Amino acid sequence: MSKLLDFLFGKSPKIFDNNNNVRHDLPKETWEAWQKRYFSDPDRNWRNHSGMKARERRQKN
Repeated sequence: MSKLLDFLFGKSPKIFDNNNNVRHDLPKETWEAWQKRYFSDPDRNWRNHSGMKARERRQKN
């Protein structure tokens, strides 16, 4: 019966913890590598590509 209900209505996502926060099952090393890569390299940091900073870069080029 549960397989039929899953088929008809979809499975419930398993990415939420008890406080309804999104929780990904990735090791801590993966998250640290992601943080290091995206926040230390200015070309990969999304904050440098939005708003006024992006407009300033376009005007320089």
